[in-house]
Amino acid sequence: MDAFADTLAAVHNCARPVRLAGSSTTIDARTGEVLSTFRSTDAPLGVLFRPCGNRRAHVCPACSRTYARDTFALISAGVAGGKTVPEQVAGNPLLFATFTAPSFGLVHGHRGGRPCRPRRRDDRTRCVHGRPLWCTAIHEPGDERSGAPLCPDCHDTASAVLWQWHAPELWRRTTIALRRAVAAHLGVTESGLGEHASIQYAKVAEYQGRGLVHFHALIRLDGPADAGIGAPSPDALDGPALAALVRDTAPGVTVLAEAVDDQDTPRVLAWGAQLDVRVVTAGHRVDDPTAALTPGQVAGYLAKYATKDVSGLHGEGQQRPHIAAFRAACAALADRAARHHHEDHDYQRMGRWVHMLGFRGHFGTKSRRYSVTLGALRRARARWQAMAAESRRTGEPIDTRDLERRLLADDDEESTVVVGSWTYLGTGWRDAAEEALALAAAARAREYDQWRAERRDGHHTGTHHSGGTTSTR
Repeated sequence: MDAFADTLAAVHNCARPVRLAGSSTTIDARTGEVLSTFRSTDAPLGVLFRPCGNRRAHVCPACSRTYARDTFALISAGVAGGKTVPEQVAGNPLLFATFTAPSFGLVHGHRGGRPCRPRRRDDRTRCVHGRPLWCTAIHEPGDERSGAPLCPDCHDTASAVLWQWHAPELWRRTTIALRRAVAAHLGVTESGLGEHASIQYAKVAEYQGRGLVHFHALIRLDGPADAGIGAPSPDALDGPALAALVRDTAPGVTVLAEAVDDQDTPRVLAWGAQLDVRVVTAGHRVDDPTAALTPGQVAGYLAKYATKDVSGLHGEGQQRPHIAAFRAACAALADRAARHHHEDHDYQRMGRWVHMLGFRGHFGTKSRRYSVTLGALRRARARWQAMAAESRRTGEPIDTRDLERRLLADDDEESTVVVGSWTYLGTGWRDAAEEALALAAAARAREYDQWRAERRDGHHTGTHHSGGTTSTR
C-alpha cells in the first residue's frame, strides 16, 4: 500500500497513468558528467507510472485540473503579465468576446426561470410535421431537454455538422478580417499594420446544449509587431473602438462549404446572430451579467471551458437523442463523401470526429505572442522537479534568484541532457480498486483546494479560484 501511495502521489492522483519500463541518464551538457541514472525497476511498484495528461475532466479529473491551471496561467499572463510577459500588457485594450453558431432550427433552452418558448393561445402554430412550435415549460439548468429541437425532422442537423466542421476555418478568417479592419481604421495597409499595432488572442471552444460549439475569446491590441508585447501607439484604437470593429466585422465573415455529393448543395456558413463583445476592465464585478468583467474572471472562465467536451451533453445513463442525431449525421456525411469522391476528400475524414460531433479544432488556441505556451509551463514543472531532486541529492538549497526566468528559459539554455530508452507497457492502474482510489484521492484534493481558497478569502461570498477555474459562491 505504501508503494501504491507513493506512486499515486508521483502522478498527482491521475486516473489513467501510462506505464513504462526502461531507464534514463541525466548528463551535464557542458562537462559530459553523468549526474544521475534512473531505472523503472527502482520505482515503488517496479514500473514507471506517468500522468496521462488528458485535459478532459470526465476522463481524468486530476490531469484536467493541471491542464486548467496551466490554461489559467497562460490566459492570466496575457491579461495582467507574469510568466515572462511584461506587466505593461495590463494596460492594453482587451476584449472578451463570445462567437456562437447560427440557428439550424428551434430548440428548447434554459431562459433564466422564464418559459422556454411561450406563445399566445391564438398564435400557437405547428410545423409541417404537426409538432408544436411553442413550449411553456421552464427548463432548469441541466434539463436534458435543453438544446433538443422542438421538431427533430425540421432541424437541419446535416448543416449544423458542416458548420461545426468548418468552425476552425471560420475563426481563422475572422482573425484575418479583424486585422484588415484595424488596418483600415488606422489608415494603413494590411502589410503595414505591424508598424502600428498587432492583434493577439486566446480562445477556447465550449459545447452548447444543442451540440454546437461556441468560442470564447480574449482579443488584445498590442503595439508594433517588432516591439513585442507593449502598448499600442497613441493613434491606435482603444477598447470600445476595437469592440465596435469586432461587432462590425464578424457578421460579414463567411466560409463556403462545398456539397457533400451530387445530391447536396453548397452552403454559405457564418457566425450566429448572438455575438457578445465586452471590454474587460479592472472593476469589481458582482453577479450581474451586464457588469464589468475582471481579468481574473475571464482567465477563470476560459480555463474552466478548456477542460470540457461533448461528454457533458450525455443524458443520465444514455445518449440524448439530438446528440445521437449529430453523431449519426457525421457518420452519414462521411460515408456519402466516400462513395461520391474517388480521391481522398476532406469530408471523408469526418468519420474520425464522430465523437466530437464533427468539431475537429483544438479546444484551446492562442496567437503566437499572446502569452507563454503550455509547453513552456510543462517544461518549467519538469525543470523544477529536476532542481528539487538535485537539491535533495547534494543537500544544496535551490537558488530562487531569477528562478522564473530560468524555469521558463528556452531549450537552448538547458544545461543538462536526458538520454533514455523506454517501452510502453499500457495505460491505467493495475486493477479497478486502484483506479477507484485514485479518483477518490483526486476528489478529496479538489475539495481541500476549495476549502483552502475559501479560508484564504476569509468569507463564503465573492470570487475565488480553485484548480485554475473561477467560482462564484
